[in-house]
Amino acid sequence: MASSLMSCESIEVTRNGQEILNVPAFSVEENERLAVLGPTGAGKSTLLGILDLTVRPDSGRLFWRDEDITRAKPGSAVRRKISMAFQIPLLFKGSVYENVAYGLKLRGASKGERDEKVNEILDLFKVSNLAAADAMSLSGGEAHRVSLARSLVFGPDLLLLDEPMASLDPGTKEGLLRELMEILKKLNVTCVYVTHSREEAFIVADRLAVMEGGRVVQTGTAEDVFYRPATTDIAAFVGAGNILPGRILSSSDGLALIETTDMDIEAVSDLPPESDVTVCIRPEEIFIEDIAKGKRTGRASARNRLPGKVAAIENLGAVARVTVDCGTILKALITRRSLDDLHIGVGMEVIAGFKATSVHVIERGKHVKS
Repeated sequence: MASSLMSCESIEVTRNGQEILNVPAFSVEENERLAVLGPTGAGKSTLLGILDLTVRPDSGRLFWRDEDITRAKPGSAVRRKISMAFQIPLLFKGSVYENVAYGLKLRGASKGERDEKVNEILDLFKVSNLAAADAMSLSGGEAHRVSLARSLVFGPDLLLLDEPMASLDPGTKEGLLRELMEILKKLNVTCVYVTHSREEAFIVADRLAVMEGGRVVQTGTAEDVFYRPATTDIAAFVGAGNILPGRILSSSDGLALIETTDMDIEAVSDLPPESDVTVCIRPEEIFIEDIAKGKRTGRASARNRLPGKVAAIENLGAVARVTVDCGTILKALITRRSLDDLHIGVGMEVIAGFKATSVHVIERGKHVKS
């Protein structure tokens, strides 16, 4: 990976004697889209304020391409290379053109340069037809497009986004988010995207950082974090779904037999016997099989095939969440088509199956340092 664009070292922030941020190390790499994921109060916005130079840490250092900028002020030259957008578009009275051109005007760009860059960025965000429109008359989706265009028009090196899609409806949000990621790649803009939404983080992230209690508790690719969470708390937050306490009964050649409350399962693990563990099985990794007819929702072979009874079915649109009582409750996500094809109903006897490689094993009591 390329050298860091921005990095933090031993950053601490306290308010009224309470520690709200403690980050020993954190970096933003050149040309990456980094999602920062965490619940409300995790310290995400405070970290973003550090990167934006609007929050001064009580201790620690901040670097921009290896230059110490810990004492840089919000109006400094490096801050002019950083842009930020928020959950609510902060547009002022005037035309869309005037709003988007404002940053260029402050930077002394000529009228010709402003016209060229504003027209280019409005075209990228598909709002060229709104250039002369009153910014106060825009719909929610349009206002977000204009706000993002204004943040990018002057060519920042780093774009900071604080819950930028939170106020949009799901359909508008996903479409705009995917468009934004394509625009950032085209313009080679590094981005830090703060969110509490797992879905947004998965769409955005080249790399994902999870925050909890003012600390960065895990970083990695979105697949690493979602499918191989480092702790039980992270597993719960990223929606691991089926999280069960267990103990390893035996282990051989990287395959472990794990005892949980009411069933034994096989999983890929090198931990020794007698280890206390937590096992995580994502709902989409579980298939359902009709015992009577031998039909199932997944075709892959699986070491774990657990008999049970359907306890509940929840319609989620394109997919359904099926709760199966196998002595222990397991939740599976299957397509609506599979649900209909198998005629799955409450009370039906089924097999809940999953591969050993689909089970993520966490050593109980493990703590991750940021």
